[in-house]
Amino acid sequence: MSTREHEAELQSEQQHVSALYTRLDAERTRVRQRYAAALRSPIDTKDGGTLVQRDSEVRALAREIHRLDIADNGLCFGRLDASSGESSYIGRIGIFDADDDYEPLLIDWRAPAARPFYTATGANPENMRRRRQFHTRGRQVVEFVDEILGRPDGHERGGSGDAALLAAVNAPRGDGMRDIVATIQAEQDEIIRLDHPGVVVIEGGPGTGKTVVALHRVAYLLYTQRKRIEHHGVLVLGPNSAFLRHIGRVLPSLGETDVVFMTTGDLVPGLQVTAEDTPECAVAKGSLRMLDVLAAAIADRQRVPADPIPVELADVTVRIDTETAEWARQEARETGLPHNPARAKFVEILTYVLTERAIARIGRGWLTREDKQAWEDLRGDLTEELAENEAFTAAVDELWPILTPESLLSSLYTSPERLQAAGADPALLRAQGDAWTVADVPLLDDLIDLLGPDKPADDSAERLRRAEAQYAAGVLDMMVSREDLMSDEDHLLATDLLYAEDLAERFVERDTRELAERAAADRDWTYRHVVVDEAQELSEMEWRVLMRRCPSRSFTVVGDLAQRRSVAGATSWAAMLEPYVPGRWVYRSLTVNYRTPAEIMAVAAALLAEFAPDVAPPESVRATGVRPWARRVTEDELASAMKDFVDEEAGREGTSVVIGPPGRPGAVAPSETKGLEFDAVLVVEPERILADGPRGAAELYVALTRATQRLGVLHCGPLPRALRGLSGGVGE
Repeated sequence: MSTREHEAELQSEQQHVSALYTRLDAERTRVRQRYAAALRSPIDTKDGGTLVQRDSEVRALAREIHRLDIADNGLCFGRLDASSGESSYIGRIGIFDADDDYEPLLIDWRAPAARPFYTATGANPENMRRRRQFHTRGRQVVEFVDEILGRPDGHERGGSGDAALLAAVNAPRGDGMRDIVATIQAEQDEIIRLDHPGVVVIEGGPGTGKTVVALHRVAYLLYTQRKRIEHHGVLVLGPNSAFLRHIGRVLPSLGETDVVFMTTGDLVPGLQVTAEDTPECAVAKGSLRMLDVLAAAIADRQRVPADPIPVELADVTVRIDTETAEWARQEARETGLPHNPARAKFVEILTYVLTERAIARIGRGWLTREDKQAWEDLRGDLTEELAENEAFTAAVDELWPILTPESLLSSLYTSPERLQAAGADPALLRAQGDAWTVADVPLLDDLIDLLGPDKPADDSAERLRRAEAQYAAGVLDMMVSREDLMSDEDHLLATDLLYAEDLAERFVERDTRELAERAAADRDWTYRHVVVDEAQELSEMEWRVLMRRCPSRSFTVVGDLAQRRSVAGATSWAAMLEPYVPGRWVYRSLTVNYRTPAEIMAVAAALLAEFAPDVAPPESVRATGVRPWARRVTEDELASAMKDFVDEEAGREGTSVVIGPPGRPGAVAPSETKGLEFDAVLVVEPERILADGPRGAAELYVALTRATQRLGVLHCGPLPRALRGLSGGVGE
């Protein structure tokens, strides 16, 4: 194609894209008008249905406005020309021609018709002749690149078909992860569109795009299975809050907002836990053996008295002895109810035995069982007296206390005797019982079910509604009785068209929170799909929590076993998943590194070969020609050298970070950078990172693979062997 032809073609494409934006603007105006009209729509009906309908319509239109607004950025990014001569434009959303039998003007990237844009190759063109990728700035088509399909040398003006991909991976990083909707690669697209109802495991080394692929898979599932998913939403679980902020705008940029982002420390509403345990404690708490410990800890609090407990009533003193308490305990346990609800059976048995004994003593000589009515009347009086007796209440609280997850676990951790009685690891002993760690969260979550509610179900809302209805009925009665205040027509409306229940219903407070907010605040909320990132770090107990949150077992699991730092984490995917989804999980791997240049990946691969020789490093898609470097400094020089790096990078476009061993001033720990990427990375004291704990090598591997452009290393001690090939490194 000549330069003149190319310019003419570019102008033609600009006209088409401009027409698409005109359609987008018109649709946005139409939806905004409908939104405004919905807000003004009447809601005053006797059954309250219009209010619910109005709220539903307003929410739906608000979501549509958001979808149209985000489509403004990169609306159309490509075109497919079929062998038959037909052309299709591919973009963020679908746009249709209402004047021409809804002919598609722009195909949503998730639609089946768009798939060849990502998967067609020279060897397998999928009935396509050409793939054209646009480079846009705002609404302007700046350039396009053509790839002729069906022949091996199929690149036209603008360079190779990988030009858009290389431009994206070489671009400076911003504050968060960007979507890859315009540059999805074939191996990624296969996973995104995978039709599997169970668990999909995506494993890949650093920079392979596994996280962003998982997020695009969520967007795809919401597109293809919206009715199944949208009312329950999707949970995305990440390793830390920095990571969640980093990925947080990907799904909104794809028009999807019904998503809850959490860490494992957030899984119990009201808790936001970030502290970590020692490796020994983490292993103990993460094991399923803790289920037996929790059950034993609860059983240990269901006690019988060593000596009889006297209970003084008005006319007699009765005693709770060991035999009676043992019978009550057995009956309560056999109900199968959680601990707190089962207490009612325990109290019931104690009350029965004590009242029987009291009646026998009080009625000696004048009352027999044949006098059933007198016997039952006396039993009723004694039952009420026991319920109000402080000694009886104190005894019940001692023998079968009401427990909360927090009180049980806290008292367990601070008592060597209770730990021993529960068969727990002595390493769990600590001075402050409620100094919660991330590993405590799944235990607290399990205890919610094991203990049950610590108070009777709150029916106050229903009682309030009935009271309001009763009040409203009184108002209506007064209105009807005061004929001097009402005409015949008013009387008809009041009695026939308005009811007390309706009047009360108008004042019921409705939950207007968005789905994500409601789901995050509700421990019993169940999701239709869950994404687990850095899944290799999750313990057996953490997997239990997640499986409860998603009864359908629809998961996208993202991880890299070679990067596992938690000693309680996964050593194999089968070990974690088979107990929950036997035969219902599939494994897919990503092998191409889109983040880390070949020069940096060579250094990381040398380290990987030392601690995980069976794991193949991902192959970098590019080289930058910039070699990573290492420099030895003294402890006194280190802070100044770190500052020099920060100052130098401040003058460049993009992002940078200093990564060092935990506690190093001016640096972040490797664990805090998991899943993140930066243009430039300075790794400080790698020798200390390597020596820090049993997974130090994995930590250093994470640190070395965060950079997209430049990597430097400052070391005070001997440089680790795998890093001695760095420019300026000293082979010590």
